[in-house]
Order: sequence, then C-alpha cells, then structure tokens
Amino acid sequence: MSELVAARRARLAALRERGVDPFTATRYDVTAHAADLAAKYADLGEQGRAESETWSLAGRIMAVRGQGGVIFFDLHDRTGRFQLFVRKNDAGEDAFAIAKQIERGDIVGATGFVFRTKAGDLSLYVQSFEVIGKSLQPLPDKWHGLQDKEKRYRRRYVDLTVNPHVRDVMILRSKIISEMRRFIDAQGFFEVETPVLLSIAGGASARPFLTHSNALDIPLKLRIATELYLKRLIVGGMERVYEIGRTFRNEGIDQTHNPEFTMLELYAAFWDVEDMMRFNEELMAHLARTVHGSETFLHGEEVISFATPFRRIGYLEAFKEYGGLEREQLLDPDSALRLLRDYGIPESPTHAHALDKLFERIVEPHLLQPTFVYGYPVVLSPLAKRMKDDPELTQRYELFAAHMELSNAFTELNDPDDQRKRFELQIAERAAGDDEIPPPDWDFVTALEYGMPPTAGIGIGVDRLVMMLTNNASIRDVLLFPLQRPLPENARDEDEEPAPTA
Repeated sequence: MSELVAARRARLAALRERGVDPFTATRYDVTAHAADLAAKYADLGEQGRAESETWSLAGRIMAVRGQGGVIFFDLHDRTGRFQLFVRKNDAGEDAFAIAKQIERGDIVGATGFVFRTKAGDLSLYVQSFEVIGKSLQPLPDKWHGLQDKEKRYRRRYVDLTVNPHVRDVMILRSKIISEMRRFIDAQGFFEVETPVLLSIAGGASARPFLTHSNALDIPLKLRIATELYLKRLIVGGMERVYEIGRTFRNEGIDQTHNPEFTMLELYAAFWDVEDMMRFNEELMAHLARTVHGSETFLHGEEVISFATPFRRIGYLEAFKEYGGLEREQLLDPDSALRLLRDYGIPESPTHAHALDKLFERIVEPHLLQPTFVYGYPVVLSPLAKRMKDDPELTQRYELFAAHMELSNAFTELNDPDDQRKRFELQIAERAAGDDEIPPPDWDFVTALEYGMPPTAGIGIGVDRLVMMLTNNASIRDVLLFPLQRPLPENARDEDEEPAPTA
C-alpha cells in the first residue's frame, strides 16, 4: 500500500510540474449528468456525432483504458456512468500528457460533444478537461469492491464510491423520508422539533445516554422518544403534529437495532387507535407503491404485501394461537415469570419485561405478513388508554412485518389521575431492578391536568421501514454511519499504511 500511495503522490507531483494542481480548483460548471446524456442520445445512430451541442460533466474516474493515442475514462457521477474519449491529436501533446497522469479515483471535469464509438458506446468526445480532485489512496480492487463489512461501515465514503448499490439505497432512503413528509403534510400535520437534551428522558422503556450541561451544571440525557413533548403540543392546541428525528437508546446492536436511529412520531387530536390503524395502512401501502410500483415486494426470499387491509390479531389471542397460552398465565406476574423458565428464557426483573421476552419468543416468529397486534396489557402500556370493556388491556397496537416491529400506536391516555398512578407503578418496577423504565415526568402529568383532547399517536421506526422497502437484512445497511467500536489508538486497518508526506 505504501508503494501505491507513493506512486500516486508521484503522479500528483508530475501534474504540479506541468502547472496543474488538482487541489486549487474551486468549482466546475456542470451542464449535464451521465443519466441525462444517456437518455438524450439513446437513439444516436451508429458512429453518430452530435457536434452541435457541447456538455460539461464532472465526477470520479472509475476506470482508465489506453489505446495508443486515445484514452478512455469511465466517469461516474451521482446519476451513473458515462465514457470519456480523449484523443491525442485533438487534445494536443501537453493536455494528453496531463490526461496520462489521471488514474482511478481522480475527480475530473470534461467538456465535449456526445458521439457513438465504433464499439457502439455513447461517449463524450472531450475537447477540454480539468483535473479537479486527486485520489491519494488507491480504491479497492474493481472486481471485488470493498467486501469487508466492518471496513465498509467504517469507511462509508469508500463504500459509496465502489459499491453503487449502497449509494442507491441511501438515495432511496432519502426519497422515502421525503415521501413520508409529503403524505403526512397533505393530511394537515405540522412538522415540529422537540428537545434532544432532557432532564427526564421518558416516553419509552430504554436506557438513555447520559451527558452534562456545563452551562447549567446539571446532568442531562439524550431523548429515548419524542412522545411526551409532542403530546404537550397537543395540549397546547396544535392538534396534528409530527417529528422525524434521531432518537437514542443505550442498548444492544444487532440486525434491527442501532443505538442511534430515526423515528417518526405523529399525534392527531380527535383520532383513536382505529383512525391510526387506517392511517398506518395507507402510509405503508403508499410508500410501497412509491418505491416498487406495487404494494407487493420481496424482502429476502419472502414476498411481502402491504395491500390493505392488514391482518389484525389480539395480543392475548396471538399467545393462544401460537403458544397455547391462556390469559391468566400471561396477566399474572408470577405465572409469567414461570413461563420464562419453561421456555428457557433468562429471568426478567418485572412482569412487563417478562411479557416482552415471551412475545419475542412465541409470537414474533409467526408474523411475516403485515399484522396489527392489538390490545396490549396495561402493564406494557403506561401511556395508553384502557379498553372500555376490558380495563386490563389498552387501546394499543404494534405493526409487525417480516418478524420485526415497524410501528407502535395507541389511543393516548389523557386522564391525569390514571397517568399519575401508572407512573407510580413504574417507580416500583424501576426499584425492582428494571433500569430501562424512566423516572416519571411529573410536568407531563401537569400538562394533562390542563386538558388534552382525545388523541391517537404512533411511532414508526424509519430505519426498519427502509430495510423492508429496500430489501436489506441489517439496519447497518440503511444507515450511512452506523455506530462502531473505534479502532485502538494508533491502530490502522490491515491494508492501510501511514500516507507519506509530500
């Protein structure tokens, strides 16, 4: 590697000797992109030449091929690939000598007209060019790309360069989030921003990340949900609000979890959980059509259909269907803990934690097609309104597909006295050893005492939804920069050598 880097620096020196310094360029006037020219001149005939129009492209050189007095470059920009044709007789001795110093990874701007080569390839017949960026590190082998996954995540800038499908996924992620916003805005919602740094991080059961404010000299936490602040806005009369933002939970890393993730949370006054189910279905079906042109698509080897309506099954009914378990076995705390032992699941500190682990083991493996699981026990739903005909259960559902949770929604609890009692129960569970339960946010109870209208809310895991729609099995493949353990101090990847100074 050190020899390759040295060779590249030697080429940089050769360019500078000819008066070309790639690092002094400040801009390049791009007038077209690769995909634009490919579409515009798709019907250009055999060995045709469109000399009446000139275009300027800019991008990274990903392949170089020389044939005597001609050099072919493959230029890649954000839309795709286009071939450059540089001919010595036209470019001149000096310019051709500069072109011969260009290598894979360099960034070039080129102006010329489009023609079709004898081999039938659309190309830009280069009339002038500039070297506007120099790659001093060699890119990974063009046939094998960057294969080591850990290195791909650590050096995402290289991964995006040599693995076009990765860039395509990230661009599609951006389009999915933009389409979510359009869909939601069209229904009269306001996008808002709520605090990330909090004294009390509530709204979910998760360990927070801890930090400190030097200005106020107080401990702070990164938010684990946006729920409680968004509901404060409902109290304040905004009626329909949502936020798409980063959420932080100090928990494990696996195929579907990253400690820093993106969540959509949305709240609608005067809706209930049934209204939210319909909204949830329509949003998912709309996004599937946007990405795939159909509600049906592949995820792994399975065909998933977001065609509405989605299947519905009660929480207790699901345990009965897939595990043969009765209501009393689940709603009794001691019985639930015994079930953990029966299934060989490590012991849990609380009833709620035990139910979560049992659901993961018994029910989730059966939830392939989109399914609303509704009617969660109160012990699992401290912020949800009780069912009128069954006060041990709540008006809450979770949407599952491909065996993972995509969204969580409920009719919001707006009774301040009931909310206070549930917070007090959580205090006892936290004291019993469940440190994922947050301390109570008593100011939120005060907000409810001012009056919150009937409201439904939902949280949707954006990263998991993108995984689903882009057919990726790991959350890290849809995050630009997933969290990783840093390399030891002064350590370098095995193929990386310290770059020599100029």
